[in-house]
Amino acid sequence: MRERSERPHVLVVEDEPRLAELYASWLPPEHEVTMAGSGRRSLEAFDDTVDVVLLDRRMPGMAGGEVLKRIRAADTTVRVAMVTAVEPDEDVVELGFDDYLVKPIQRGQLRELVARLVRRNEYDAAARRHFELARKLGLLETHLSDHELAESEVYAELKAEFETLDVDLSSHLRDPSPADIHAAISGR
Repeated sequence: MRERSERPHVLVVEDEPRLAELYASWLPPEHEVTMAGSGRRSLEAFDDTVDVVLLDRRMPGMAGGEVLKRIRAADTTVRVAMVTAVEPDEDVVELGFDDYLVKPIQRGQLRELVARLVRRNEYDAAARRHFELARKLGLLETHLSDHELAESEVYAELKAEFETLDVDLSSHLRDPSPADIHAAISGR
């Protein structure tokens, strides 16, 4: 098992090696990139260090839809984008992807897509921590007196972290990035 890196980890699943290498070269050097040339290899390469999966739908052996089902069954928070030549149809309703790009794609599109999915992961992690802190603060406030709370360094630290996250999350919801707005409007 790989050790989790501070850099976002992107798994590129593409059966055309030159295209997979192109996508990998388009990503900023701040990203860790793993390439897999088939559905089976992608599942072997997939672990909890992966933040974003770029997944082709049409691959020999195991199609992208099956890979996606197995990734979702792993109960991870990974973001998955279908990057495929398959035009979306009603069949996409059944797929559990986070985003969908139709080939051919441009460098800027791919970079924006990955950045947006990484931001969603960061937001989700912050939101989970926010709720965790709220639960802990609620427990302490229920079971400790006002005097005990006022004297508690642990409570003060939790409350300060909660308030900082609260401001950050509220700011994100009030001021989404242009890419997030475009994605919401266009469905991409």
